[in-house]
Amino acid sequence: MKYLFRFILASVMFSACSEDKTPGNQVAVPDQKDTALASLGLDSIQLPDGFRLSIFARVPNARSLAWGSHGTLFVGNRDQDKVYAVVDQDKDGRADSVYVIDEKLTMPCGVAFKDGSLFVAEVSRILRYDNIESKLSNPPEPVVVYDKFPTETHHGWKFIAFGPDGKLYVPVGAPCNVCDSKDSIFATITRMNPDGSGVEIFAKGVRNSVGFDWKPDTKELWFTDNGRDNMGDDMPNCELNYAPKAGMHFGFPYCHQGNTLDPEFGKNHKCEDYTPPMQFMGPHVAPLGMRFYTGNMFPAEYKNKIFIAQHGSWNRSIPIGYRVMTATLEGNKVVKYEPFATGFLQGTKVLGRPVDVIVAEDGAILVSDDEKGLIYRISYKG
Repeated sequence: MKYLFRFILASVMFSACSEDKTPGNQVAVPDQKDTALASLGLDSIQLPDGFRLSIFARVPNARSLAWGSHGTLFVGNRDQDKVYAVVDQDKDGRADSVYVIDEKLTMPCGVAFKDGSLFVAEVSRILRYDNIESKLSNPPEPVVVYDKFPTETHHGWKFIAFGPDGKLYVPVGAPCNVCDSKDSIFATITRMNPDGSGVEIFAKGVRNSVGFDWKPDTKELWFTDNGRDNMGDDMPNCELNYAPKAGMHFGFPYCHQGNTLDPEFGKNHKCEDYTPPMQFMGPHVAPLGMRFYTGNMFPAEYKNKIFIAQHGSWNRSIPIGYRVMTATLEGNKVVKYEPFATGFLQGTKVLGRPVDVIVAEDGAILVSDDEKGLIYRISYKG
């Protein structure tokens, strides 16, 4: 075994460790008191009446989230090289232990779980860690499932998830702000069998999706997509898209937001030839993780709403995003799109950047924040 991994005791307080961690070093587990939120400026986060924000865990550069079958929360990151596992042993809504599963990986953003194994997406590889929940303190060497994705890091980090068809869905972002690559794998969502075989392109014209989920009743795919830059503050909108079948094309790089031809690559193309988004989400808001709410803690009107994490604009003269939104569907139409958690942006001061959302077993939702290196828990008590 290449490393001796140790789990981190809950007695390590929130403020103890802020530097980079390596296997065997301490990763802080937060003090859950509301004073911790105040000290981080997060007591200004606004939620609908009856909802409460607390700190679930501290995980450096926390990005994509996935549950194991025994309640382990797996966490990927983009700016560092590690994958983590978080355990709330006593089920009190705050982490008791944080384990480093692996390190020295290349943008291991994507995490997914199936049949006892953790799947991790690097830029060009999919790795598998077998029987992982019984080996958190001494993880196995990974099995390389697939290693033929492009090595370009521009939009190379990946969100991954298993679909209702049992296949692993893996996006491959455009290797640029906007370009028409000759390699058809770019700007797509692909899927493969769990053993890495049968790789195929499921959706085309997808600039950079870092979040998707399947509608609980229809088992059809919905996904976020980040619009291109350098067309001004207000163009184009980022998108919420609906892909009920394979083979659909969502426009990139020829058409943006379903109705605007690209000034360079739109020549000789028509937006009518491509699938438009189901919802404009705002220009440059960077929508990332999204999940349908399937829990029972929240009021009934939240059932099957889509919770969407907006990472926030980086290239807009007036920043926007930096929040969690909800989309309400009737059938396959978005009938309401509204803020749920706001206040991560105060004027031009960034307090946090939501990345992914996931529903917990008790019906709360967890939200990762790579800016603060935190995972929040949002609960409801009425």
